[in-house]
Amino acid sequence: MSSDIGSPAPDTQQRSSREKVAFRFCRECSNMLYPHEDRQRSALMYRCRTCHNVESANTYCVFRNNLSSNAGETAGVTTDIGSDPTLPKAVKTCPRCGESESVFFQSQQRTEDTKMSLFYVCISCGCVHH
Repeated sequence: MSSDIGSPAPDTQQRSSREKVAFRFCRECSNMLYPHEDRQRSALMYRCRTCHNVESANTYCVFRNNLSSNAGETAGVTTDIGSDPTLPKAVKTCPRCGESESVFFQSQQRTEDTKMSLFYVCISCGCVHH
């Protein structure tokens, strides 16, 4: 039942660096294949724990943990932020209601390409504007 022939490797030039790592399944019994080291050949293999079928790996990546941060620049802003006494106040007219007093804070996004942006929040309606 054990097979030394693996599935054909895809063209490595067409593969993306952001390709998802997918589960692999046994051709013999359809159970999941698990990463296994072939110490004699120093190669990564996939082996079925049920029928012991072995397939060669077409990539060395067995797990990928993609961390994504989609928090916006104004993440965590609530409607009552205008009444926060710890935030500094500024004279900035609200485009929605015309109120002249606002509180302001700096962008909370911390990436290389983020500029220092100030956001103003109207103390009357809670509108967030630049």
